[in-house]
Amino acid sequence: MCGIVGYAGKQQAAPILLEGLTKLEYRGYDSAGIAVRDGDSEIVVVKAKGRLKNLYEKTDNGNSVRGTCGIGHTRWATHGEPSETNAHPHISDDGNVSAVHNGIIENYQELKEKLQKHDYVFYSQTDTEIAIKLIDYYYKKYNIGPIDAITKSMVRIRGSYALAVMFKERPGEIWVARKDSPMVIGVTDEGAFAASDVTAILNYTRDVYYIGNLELACLKPGEVHFYDLNGDEVRKESTHVEWDAKAAERGGYEHFMIKEIHEQPKAVADTIASLVKTGAEGSPAKENLNVDLSAVGITDDELKKISQVYITACGSAYHVGVALQYVFEDLARIPVRVELASEFRYRKPILDKNGLVIVISQSGETADSLAALREAKAMGITTLAIVNVIGSSIAREADKVLYTLAGPEIAVATTKAYSTQLVAGYCLAIQTAWVKGTLEAEQYEALLSDMTQIPSKIEKILDDKERIQWFASKFANAHDIFFIGRGIDYAISLEGSLKLKEISYIHSEAYAAGELKHGTISLIEDNTLVIGTLTQSGLHEKTISNMVECKARGAYLMGLTSYGNYSVEDTVDFCTYIPKCDEHFATSLAIITLQLLAYYISVAKGLDVDKPRNLAKSVTVE
Repeated sequence: MCGIVGYAGKQQAAPILLEGLTKLEYRGYDSAGIAVRDGDSEIVVVKAKGRLKNLYEKTDNGNSVRGTCGIGHTRWATHGEPSETNAHPHISDDGNVSAVHNGIIENYQELKEKLQKHDYVFYSQTDTEIAIKLIDYYYKKYNIGPIDAITKSMVRIRGSYALAVMFKERPGEIWVARKDSPMVIGVTDEGAFAASDVTAILNYTRDVYYIGNLELACLKPGEVHFYDLNGDEVRKESTHVEWDAKAAERGGYEHFMIKEIHEQPKAVADTIASLVKTGAEGSPAKENLNVDLSAVGITDDELKKISQVYITACGSAYHVGVALQYVFEDLARIPVRVELASEFRYRKPILDKNGLVIVISQSGETADSLAALREAKAMGITTLAIVNVIGSSIAREADKVLYTLAGPEIAVATTKAYSTQLVAGYCLAIQTAWVKGTLEAEQYEALLSDMTQIPSKIEKILDDKERIQWFASKFANAHDIFFIGRGIDYAISLEGSLKLKEISYIHSEAYAAGELKHGTISLIEDNTLVIGTLTQSGLHEKTISNMVECKARGAYLMGLTSYGNYSVEDTVDFCTYIPKCDEHFATSLAIITLQLLAYYISVAKGLDVDKPRNLAKSVTVE
């Protein structure tokens, strides 16, 4: 959740660190700081509470802090309130060690008591300060170098961490270490870079190294060396990141979120194109389309043997799973269970040995999802990851990997990652259904043909966004909004509600429409906005009946349905339409309207759309 940057090279470090931290703002933070040194000089630490602009001002845009080696950090408060004192970097008592940290140290109290017995004094409320002084303790007690001091500390620390450390006696060096928190490294002739996310260093290099779990590395100008816990050097191959640095910029849009909403047609088309090819030998579509999962590493024979699918994820990725549950079960006729990753391992899941566990995560670093993946692997179940970030922890540890091609997603509220995860799941479901014999060749081809039209249909919705903008302005001051639907429409409602609440701070809930009578309808008051999603023809009349019940109690009704269902206008106060598509894919279109609705309500309220309060983009701690 916190952001780390580091630089050791030939240029002035402070401006590079500030630029990197700016790229990491989307991860969420409440304070920031940098530590910079110039050769053998003392390490200079500057910290500021609040937005990065405060740190820019305190350092004159980085120009007042001189030095070619430094580390920076944006902090998300876990231990200790947001304050300048609790902001990173932290230093040891005599300035021997300075460091920044992302993660949570679970046994910090035990370690603190140990260090206090050795006369260490603590000035902050953070667990990070404990880690820094533990490294200092081992460094001095055994008169050993950075490798042993850091590895001994890594063994003692329980929890998750990514650390970037500077030693007073080692000018020009940055030492980094990780356990269950992301860290990426880039090296050029000009210097070596470390960051929590590749977006922070894309302007300098796209060839990066990923540190393995319980590994550390030493960055020097133009070089990097990796080590394991035994202190033995480890050789690593770099990974080339295809993302364009400009893709992480707003590109003239007011916010990243609206930019990324408009990038969905391309992101979805790219993801489909990576999985759907022209007919190959043995495929049901000799001259047309077929799903090719060879890059995923899963064969048709393996799909045929799957007895059950378990989908585990968090947040919006979990809502993708809810939608895919309906698609998988209807097409492939195998049971699917969708599980919140934060609950998965704690309920001691009973998994069929012939099942497939699908873990969905944009970043590939989501702590709970990573823990669920490891739990499944420990039980001997085949795992498949749907992730957006190449080389991420979940991608490296899963048995099979399906990469979405969303590109960098900066806004906290996911849009294009959600949409690409959906179409990736559609491809898996369709191919599983085909190999299991639950689809005829004509159905198979028809589904794939319809899916390839999703990007152009999203474009049509975006072309008519002004109507949604007008409607959003009417409800910017709403206190409660309810989303209802049945089947896949319920899955759509879940994500629509989450989008609204996370960026507009309006209380909203999503309910399966049939559950209204079981308590929820008591919350309906005059002018309460109720949004009914009506894309499933077989459930249309049932949901309309539920909406009528809400209207009788004073609700204002919005209907979201497909073109042609014009009778909905007889019931609702406002109706908006999406292009017709195969009903299995309705989520991909209906969600665009709800993303726009949430965005425009937030804008109408004058809120910071890309940095909603209390939220972070990548949740890398439990």
